Amino acid sequence: MRRMRTGWNVFLSQNWLAILLAAGLLATGLTFIYSASWRGEETGIVGAWFSRQIWWAAIGSAVALALVAVDYRFWTRHAWWIYVASLVLLALVLVAGKKVYGAYRWLVVFGVPVQPSEFAKVALVLVLARVLGGGALHPRSFATVAVALLLTALPFGLILVEPDLGTAMVLVPTAIFMLFAAGAALRYLIGLALLGLGGIAFGLSPLAKHVLSDYQHERILTFLDPSRDPLGSGWNALQSAIAVGSGGLSGKGFLNGTQSALGFLPRTVSPTDFIFPVIAEEKGFIGASLLLLAFAALLTCYIRTAWTAKDPAGSLLATGIASLLFCHVFVNIGMTIGLLPITGLPLPLVSSGGSFMVSTLAGFGLVQSVHVRRMRREV
Repeated sequence: MRRMRTGWNVFLSQNWLAILLAAGLLATGLTFIYSASWRGEETGIVGAWFSRQIWWAAIGSAVALALVAVDYRFWTRHAWWIYVASLVLLALVLVAGKKVYGAYRWLVVFGVPVQPSEFAKVALVLVLARVLGGGALHPRSFATVAVALLLTALPFGLILVEPDLGTAMVLVPTAIFMLFAAGAALRYLIGLALLGLGGIAFGLSPLAKHVLSDYQHERILTFLDPSRDPLGSGWNALQSAIAVGSGGLSGKGFLNGTQSALGFLPRTVSPTDFIFPVIAEEKGFIGASLLLLAFAALLTCYIRTAWTAKDPAGSLLATGIASLLFCHVFVNIGMTIGLLPITGLPLPLVSSGGSFMVSTLAGFGLVQSVHVRRMRREV
């Protein structure tokens, strides 16, 4: 009977606003993946993107529910094993991974492509929460920063070799945000920020072509001047900007967007990395603004959970997941409106994608697990 009461308490103690926001974002994603996959009323074909996304959303939701039911401290206690397993999978990708568009990013498991780098992000957050919130290291010491950077550098390097610069770069600000939340000395964080700015300046310099791969260097040049190759590397950026701008105040209406329907914004990317232009074109400034407000509200829920968490590890776990959410939203929307280089990062809960959807909902489940156990009484 007590176990039943405990399970009922967990159910009732969830952050229902966060659940409603996540459900709304999932529904928005499914709606506009349908639109981006639309081939015309005469065929009635929705496409594989939509049907696959329903399955991935269902699997991710099941994973989230399972993580809510389990005390998050179980996962932080086993964070080292999870972290090491993620490194092994990242290394395995380089040896036996599936090559797609010149990159080794996927492992095929029972015929299903899985992207280990997506789960490595959550694994890194778990191990940093364990290390920074465990009390073994003084938060203001240089050793704390050094350990966090080393833990970040290992998956960063393995993901960068795939190559997947966009996913690798997300790990860095996530670690910095967690260090800040843990109380790291400000002088170290400022030094890391200056190093980051130096890296960006180097990436924009001619010397970068000797370090970055050809496609990565070309993306940076295209960001600086999309018109240098409007029919090639600059095509997606230009068409994305046209889609966003043509939506006006209220948009062209559902299924009435022309950029994706006519193929100007390629259907290979419009349901995934470029789903935001599809929404902005069909629902305009109002629809795009509501989407951003939903993300801001969900991020606020995450931060509130971090603020009210029962222990430092739980607080840092919620902070890390919030950082991942913020970085993905900021970079994805920034690149689709021309403020950032094209990096291939999807929009959380909205873009089509299997591994990314499951890992995003896994992060959501971990934050909910922290939330329901934030009170001093055991749940």
